[in-house]
Amino acid sequence: MPTLTVPQPYEPWTAPTAAGPVAATLRLPGSKSMTARALVLSAISATTASVRRPLQARDTTLMAAGLAAMGADLDTSSVERWAVRPATLRGPAHVDVGLAGTIMRFLPAVAGLADGPVTFDGDPHARSRPLGPLLDGLRTVGLRIDAATTGGLPITVHGTGRIPGGEVAIDASKSSQFVSGLLLAAPRFTDGVLVRHVGGDLPSAPHVRMTVRMLRAAGAAVDDSVPDVWRVEPGELTGQEWAIEPDLSGALPFFAAALVTGGEVTLSDWPQRSAQPVELLIELIDQLGGRAELTSAGLTVRGTGTLHGITADLRQVSELTPVIAALATLADGPSRLTGVAHIRGHETDRLAALAAELGGLGAEVTELPDGLEIAPKPLRGGRFHTYDDHRMAHAAAVLGLVVPGIELTDVACTSKTLPEFPTLWTTTAGGSR
Repeated sequence: MPTLTVPQPYEPWTAPTAAGPVAATLRLPGSKSMTARALVLSAISATTASVRRPLQARDTTLMAAGLAAMGADLDTSSVERWAVRPATLRGPAHVDVGLAGTIMRFLPAVAGLADGPVTFDGDPHARSRPLGPLLDGLRTVGLRIDAATTGGLPITVHGTGRIPGGEVAIDASKSSQFVSGLLLAAPRFTDGVLVRHVGGDLPSAPHVRMTVRMLRAAGAAVDDSVPDVWRVEPGELTGQEWAIEPDLSGALPFFAAALVTGGEVTLSDWPQRSAQPVELLIELIDQLGGRAELTSAGLTVRGTGTLHGITADLRQVSELTPVIAALATLADGPSRLTGVAHIRGHETDRLAALAAELGGLGAEVTELPDGLEIAPKPLRGGRFHTYDDHRMAHAAAVLGLVVPGIELTDVACTSKTLPEFPTLWTTTAGGSR
């Protein structure tokens, strides 16, 4: 198990407590996952592309900066629309990945298409995030990559402007981003790519389906008819106008606000057909005791103020685990959350962090190899370490709505995917019916 390191605290932030059932209608920024994929596909397309209503947060601005460092022609001056024009990729260049898995896993293949060396590094904890299987896969299809002795960051990709491609077997059980990192640039490989996942169960499979869907929208020929096998043919990509959906994982804390207070929250502009696993979220909300409804007004969640314990395999929606775990501490019975061993390698070891912090507030939490068992107990206020992890901050903020005195060591880490979070959250907590 990774060592759980508590970073030095920043400016503490006391989570607001709701005076009653919240009532809010919100418009959230776009999906991090969709924005990242749209930027990569746009940068390697043969014609001009645009990204409409992109997420403007640390992960996505670092992604745009990394592509620009390699010579991509991006105009990110507009809040509503980023333009990406065809350009020749080149090195030498340096990419700051921050703590973003999307950058460290999506851009090395793009760097292979650049003419010259491209170095990658990021925040200290980024060096311990899993990367080795992807780098081995990229070496198999023809890239020369230097890496740290750990097999991860910092790395140097020696781009030649050309990647031969071919067949690669990869164990993506620690991150589905390993598969997406091989697929996204594959149309530009000389022979395309055939990727075969050979490890345990693939986590977050809906994100791979999003990758395939967006590749096809850009004109790529992708065959995913065989489970755990993906074939991408070589070919030219056409620039698209990518319409970015609201972020599903970023939406959950606000839906959770309705659940814990017995209120109602609507997120406007939600598409009737989503590239994200909305149906899985709706199912979880129903199991927890709430109700979700998708209408022309958006996606609305209503709570009763009573939460039920659940038994759930969260493998497909692992990003939701911290907030689901927080909700489980407030339920009327025990919960068992499994299938998420891989989130030990996220921004922090999320299972160890959740066990420590929820336990510190009074919950009875048992850490499993691949999840958590949670027995609700009366909670108390106290310090909640966020470990530079936006999802940990979300979990603490949800609890703070009904447990006074929860102090986050650092709410600024939410800027990774939603810089407006503190303001939006305070407004939501203060809105009641």
